[in-house]
This record gives sequence, C-alpha cells and structure tokens, in this order.
Amino acid sequence: MAEQRTLSELRADGGKPDAVVVRDALGVGVAVGLSGFAFGVTSAGSGLTLVQTCALSLLVFTGASQFALVGALAAGGGALTAAAGAFFLGVRNAFYGLRLSQLLSLTRAVRPFAAQWVIDETAAVALAQPTRRSARIGFVVTGLSLYVLWNLTTLLGALGAEAIGDTDAWGLDAAGPAVFLALLAPMLKSATERAVAGLAALLGLGLLPVLPAGVSVLVAALAAPLVLWAEGRRRGDGTDVREGER
Repeated sequence: MAEQRTLSELRADGGKPDAVVVRDALGVGVAVGLSGFAFGVTSAGSGLTLVQTCALSLLVFTGASQFALVGALAAGGGALTAAAGAFFLGVRNAFYGLRLSQLLSLTRAVRPFAAQWVIDETAAVALAQPTRRSARIGFVVTGLSLYVLWNLTTLLGALGAEAIGDTDAWGLDAAGPAVFLALLAPMLKSATERAVAGLAALLGLGLLPVLPAGVSVLVAALAAPLVLWAEGRRRGDGTDVREGER
C-alpha cells in the first residue's frame, strides 16, 4: 500500500518512479557505451597508442569529438586541424551545460565533476524528466553507466585492434563512422535538421579531395548557419507575400 501511494503521488505531481528513471537511463548508457569499442578500434587504427586512446575517452569523453579527432588523424591531417574539428563539435556541450545547470541546480563543489558528464545522452535523459529529482537521477545514472562502459569498451577495442593488426584489412576503419551515423540519424527529426545534415555531408565529402585532411570537417560546420539563413529568408519572403496579398 505504501508503494502504491508513493506511485500515485508521483503521478499526481507529474513525476516518475525512481526505478523507471534508472531503467531508462541505464538503457541509454549501455546502448551507447558499447560503441566505445568502435572508437577504440578506430583510434588504434589511426596510429594512436593504447595510452593515448584510453586518455581520450577518460578526459575528453564526448564521442563525436573523439571520432572526429582520430578520423582526421587517420586521414593524414595535422594535430592542430584534428583538434580544431573536435573542439567545434564539442562546443555544443557548453550549451547543454547552461540548461542543465538550471535544471539540476547542483552545488558549486559538485559542478566541476558533473561537467565531465555533460554530453548528448545525459542532456537528453535529464531534459526529458518532469521533475528535478528524476532529472538528477537520470543524469547521474546515464553519466556513470556510460562513462564506465565507454572507457571499458574503448580499452577492449584498442587491445583488439592491436591484436588483429591492420584494421583496414578487416574493414574496421569504417566502424567509427558507421557508429557515429547510427547515433546521429535518430536525432534528425525536423526538415531543417535533415537539411543541415545533408549539406554538411555534401560539403565534407565534396571538399575532401581538394582540401587538406580534416579541413573539410571544419568547412562542413558552415552547413548550420547556411541552412538557418536560407530558412529565415524563406520565411521572410513568405511573410512579405502574404502581406502583399492583403
């Protein structure tokens, strides 16, 4: 009866049972964390050592930026170009942090540690919760499970790549991009988001043969402002037409 009253109260104030939040958060953490194996393989195949590969997952811990970095290095790009591409991809986490700092309302002592876990997945789980309590639980469980599993599978992937030798011969050099696309595709829900992704892919692949390795990734970042500018012009023209008709 006590449990039933608790669940009723949680539903009444718009909350969720803690067990449900934990279950959903663990699902995200485990599903995404397993892709760390692909990063480990890709990083080792690009020439990074085992220590360097594991350090990236431990310290950087943002999958898209990690894949961009090792991908640029594997293509022959310089360290500065590769780091710049990874940095620009990672900037989005700062915007997640602004929103999450208000939602989670953590103490000053905890914030520097929580900042390490501000990524796409933890932000998505936390922001989907109806209450601050469930948001905190979702953030912590997703962050902890994903961090532990991502680093473990990174280690296993790097060790496996070293054991099998040439990753290109096995086709494992395509594992990183494939995983990244699999994570990205479900996030493209609106026409604008799909247009940005399509234009970015067109710029990145089209300029790949003519630009130094890693630079085409930076140019592809122009896709977002270009699409938003075109969208603004389209809406503006539509408004002008309607006003002219009246």
